[in-house]
Amino acid sequence: MQAGDGKDYDDINVTPMVDLYLVLLLIFIIMTTAAVKGMKVQLPSASKSPAAANPNAPKVQAILIDDNGKIELNREPVTLGELERRLASLKSTTPDLPAVVRGNRATQYEVIMGVLDVLARLKITKIGLATQPAKS
Repeated sequence: MQAGDGKDYDDINVTPMVDLYLVLLLIFIIMTTAAVKGMKVQLPSASKSPAAANPNAPKVQAILIDDNGKIELNREPVTLGELERRLASLKSTTPDLPAVVRGNRATQYEVIMGVLDVLARLKITKIGLATQPAKS
């Protein structure tokens, strides 16, 4: 096939089509972002002073289970029975008593489940399980 000036067509020039597609894409992006309507809110401003701890907040009870299965409540060694009695007395004065359970990685699972059973019997629902972040 020959052009009007006697040259053969080797290929088709697609540059104008690509330019057209890019312009259409740009118009689509602008129109889409302009059509999105957001909700106007007034954000609260933070104070420059640090937040004061609530003096009425209950003290978190730290329950530690070592690799031998020994239990400590706030750094004092206890048995499962003593743990239940102490937590029951604390729960009677503080209804929403928080507790954090820290178990050693080598701890027998049975001991940790025993502690969680005690917390469930006492209806302590604010329970945290302490872990370490995963190594990347």
